[in-house]
Amino acid sequence: MKITIIGTGYVGLVTGACLAEIGNDVFCLDVDQRKIDILNSGGVPIHEPGLQEIIARTRAHGRITFSTDVKASVEHGEVQFIAVGTPPDEDGSADLQYVLEAARNIGRYMNGFKVIVDKSTVPVGTAERVGAAVAAELQARGMAGSASQQFSVVSNPEFLKEGAAVEDFMRPDRIVLGSDDDEMGRLAREKMKRLYAPFNRNHERMLYMDVRSAEFTKYAANAMLATRISFMNEMSNLADRVGADIEAVRRGIGSDPRIGYHFLYAGVGYGGSCFPKDVQALVRTAGENGQRLRILEAVEDVNHEQKEVIVRKIEHTLGHDLAGRTFAIWGLAFKPNTDDMREAPSRRVIAALLSRGATVRAYDPVSLDEARRVFALDLADAPDALARLSFATTQEETLAGADALVILTEWKEFKSPDFLHMKSVLKAPVIFDGRNLYEPETMAELGIDYYAIGRPHVQIDTTNHTAAHERA
Repeated sequence: MKITIIGTGYVGLVTGACLAEIGNDVFCLDVDQRKIDILNSGGVPIHEPGLQEIIARTRAHGRITFSTDVKASVEHGEVQFIAVGTPPDEDGSADLQYVLEAARNIGRYMNGFKVIVDKSTVPVGTAERVGAAVAAELQARGMAGSASQQFSVVSNPEFLKEGAAVEDFMRPDRIVLGSDDDEMGRLAREKMKRLYAPFNRNHERMLYMDVRSAEFTKYAANAMLATRISFMNEMSNLADRVGADIEAVRRGIGSDPRIGYHFLYAGVGYGGSCFPKDVQALVRTAGENGQRLRILEAVEDVNHEQKEVIVRKIEHTLGHDLAGRTFAIWGLAFKPNTDDMREAPSRRVIAALLSRGATVRAYDPVSLDEARRVFALDLADAPDALARLSFATTQEETLAGADALVILTEWKEFKSPDFLHMKSVLKAPVIFDGRNLYEPETMAELGIDYYAIGRPHVQIDTTNHTAAHERA
């Protein structure tokens, strides 16, 4: 099939590459010439495991094209995926300007029946606004109602995890499709069913529903996952107070099949492009419809506060005035296997340390370039603080002479470091672990002062080398 992808961000680029991989003829459009130049030169503007190899392979076979030519993109695809950004507006609602501009462009240039797919995460009712925008352009062309200018807007939300997006797309657990129950809607459903047929060979993964329910499903899914994270973070803070170990608690409740282990880890809060803005957008949608989502309001509040928990542990141990202190930071991206810095907890934690006079040396396996750009913007009004932030090219570089190590992203390479070497180069063997990578007892046996989230701080008895539990 001939497919057009509008937008080459995470969702658009993964969708386009994977659909080209299974044999479709894919045209990827973006108005950002820089992105298109990178893609046409063999690069990829985002870090996503496996993506660059698929793009190189499909380009070599002529199955994927990258361009800024809007007219050509509309003429190309019988199916038009809208996969542009929907950033949060000032009031927390999703900003649909890019979605609606894409819709208008389709209306300006369409030359036959089009299936218009809302792939971006959009509020309930967006498909109707997209359809109205397309119809308005057809009306302006004097072609409204023409049999050759018919279209149907469907909702096909994405459920991709950054860092595992290619795998998620190629082996989906479900494919949600919302369509109208009229002649055009049924035709669109059949085209989408044919497009996704290669993913349904083992068993049927398609879930058909009305458009509004499909739009709502995406928000509800992300809100549930965010709720699990904030729930565990709130439990971890209570565990600190009452003397429980949140890891033992996690195993205890996660073994219940009704609960399970997914998204049940305590830490420094969630970030990224999805959970923060989707929770805000759903709360905003509820407000517009005369309802409060009190649980999700609390989820958002807990997540905001959780990003300061590790800072409070540092203050409790080393004092509020951190002038003259140096901190090694491991992990900047909001999660492993991505360079995405959007809403990353590291931004709040590092800014807090710098505001207290500290010096910070930071490392991340893939997000250093993006981190330099982001922190230059975050600290533009604080040049003195920015001057105290530096970036290392290896995790070991961050450690020499540092007063403590702070872990903010659970990259695999951080899970088994050389602790004896770490002790020898740190000014003091202190770790503040925002991702609970290590065992407190093991750290105590190694002579490392270890502070985690909702886990016991094991005080080292330097007299007889035994360890006694003491809450942080």
